[in-house]
Amino acid sequence: MSPDAPFEAIRPYSDEELPGVLARLRSDPRFLNAMLRFRAPWAPAWLLPLLRPGLSRMLTRRTRHFKTIDDFQASLEGIVAHMLQSSTDGFSWSGLETLDPNRAYLFVANHRDIALDSILLNYALHQAGFPTARVAIGDNLLATEAAADLMRLNKSFIVRRSVTGLREQLAAFTLTSAYIHHSIEEGASVWIAQREGRAKDGEDRTDPAIIKMFFVSQRKGSRSFVEVMSDLSIVPVAVSYELDPCDVSKARSLAADPTAPKAPGQDLQDIITGITGPKGRVHLHFGDSLDQPGDSPEAVASAIDRAIHEGFRLWPTHGEAYRRLTEKDAPPLHDAQGVLKPAVRRAFEARFGESEAIDRWMLRQYAAPVALALGEAPPV
Repeated sequence: MSPDAPFEAIRPYSDEELPGVLARLRSDPRFLNAMLRFRAPWAPAWLLPLLRPGLSRMLTRRTRHFKTIDDFQASLEGIVAHMLQSSTDGFSWSGLETLDPNRAYLFVANHRDIALDSILLNYALHQAGFPTARVAIGDNLLATEAAADLMRLNKSFIVRRSVTGLREQLAAFTLTSAYIHHSIEEGASVWIAQREGRAKDGEDRTDPAIIKMFFVSQRKGSRSFVEVMSDLSIVPVAVSYELDPCDVSKARSLAADPTAPKAPGQDLQDIITGITGPKGRVHLHFGDSLDQPGDSPEAVASAIDRAIHEGFRLWPTHGEAYRRLTEKDAPPLHDAQGVLKPAVRRAFEARFGESEAIDRWMLRQYAAPVALALGEAPPV
């Protein structure tokens, strides 16, 4: 039996599956329509069926030489580079010089953007000569078969969050845990968010339940909790955007009812906005591997939090929001005291004025990382 057999329903696709999945995508009308809307937004709906055959033939030509998943991912490099050039004022990263490209890590990251956080991590890894990581995604993002195919082609594995019932939830929890350990043992790094869902309020905190999940599949073995955590080679990762394209959407949600279910299509809209919207400068920091992260889920979560708060790059937008909420100057950390560039200031100011409640949540998103870096409670 294949070592991947227990994970058949959640694992990424293999090299052997690549040709069949690509063929399926090239013949999927909904996938082709989505690509056409992206590439030719001017095209009316009636024209799409006429354009689909040509797009399918073009995709066949461009993908016929692909032999491996790495080939597929390499083909996306130019797309990501173009996105960064068109929607950011520069993307940088730090900390990879302390890590070993021949070692597998569990990257536990703060979560600000549904898709872009992990895209940026894998882009930085690829540029620095590291293998790309497998990415944990919730099954809520797999609205169509084409979406699932694309995610699993891009080394994503599925976290079953939609299951109900305690027994089913524990089984899903255990399967995810086992697959993470299986990946690390195979020499494949993994990216996972520090909590379920984005930090809409700007407060990056690791949920101890995520740490418990790392251990649950190993609890009947001979290794202790401390040994299991050490063997995972946990690396905290902090991503910071000078401008968050989805900040208004997040503020509206918090000002209304943060527990309310999302509107249909909201995730997809936020993915598109996050990828295409202006972001100012973006920085990704890889912390040191936590070889002795702690002896309890809470201790491990705290160690990850400290590293993320220290590694989070503070931009002038963060300093400006902190000053407005607290009436105190931002600390001399990173670029928190810097001057907002005219274009960034215009974009930042344009976000305000919808309502007092939304404005306050907007400011809190940007001010919270400053407070956390200082060891303060985020302003309310």
